[in-house]
Amino acid sequence: MVRGQYKTKKRHEEGISFPKKNKPQKFENYAWVLDYLPYGYTDKPNEPIVQGLGEYQFLLMEMSPKPNVEIELGERVYIGKGKRDKIDHVIKMIKYETLTSTAKSELIYSISEAVKMQEERFIRFFNECPPITTRLHTLELLPEIKKKYMWKIIEEREIKKFESFKDFEERIGKNPVRIIAKRVEKELSDDKKDKYYLFVKWKKGIILNEEDMAYYLKE
Repeated sequence: MVRGQYKTKKRHEEGISFPKKNKPQKFENYAWVLDYLPYGYTDKPNEPIVQGLGEYQFLLMEMSPKPNVEIELGERVYIGKGKRDKIDHVIKMIKYETLTSTAKSELIYSISEAVKMQEERFIRFFNECPPITTRLHTLELLPEIKKKYMWKIIEEREIKKFESFKDFEERIGKNPVRIIAKRVEKELSDDKKDKYYLFVKWKKGIILNEEDMAYYLKE
């Protein structure tokens, strides 16, 4: 590939509208505990609350724990269909500003653990993520990347696809888990400045569809 040129499809060219796409709602099976409030919020005492992070879609949520269970920060809990050991039900989705100070400080660590458990998914992202326009590539949205490392990643993946997080770090010199985790944290916390969403699918904006690595507008 010649530097300065992207392999783009027509729908990625500047001036071309992104298609709108509605997909069936996916449900999370696991969540990571960001904070546990056994006595609830001050305005709602005696209603135990767990603030958590969905493992795949990175949903921020409030959950109701089952009685008499022990819950620890950073714990991975099952919230899918069928029998749940510690969580009775998910109450609602919440925004970043609703998180407690403890939950905010725990967030990057929980995101990192969730990313580690989805190595195949994120290695595919590094191998296949496309340009957004003729002047902006998806990789440029990632922390620590910018132009220099963007071209290094593109050139390396054309020689040979990345096989693992370890392979990526050895060839690029960057920690892929930290890169993805910091991007997810930014998408969760920055509600106005960024119109592109790579991993937080429930927000409005231009969303990366990881199934076919194309962008679409969310209603």
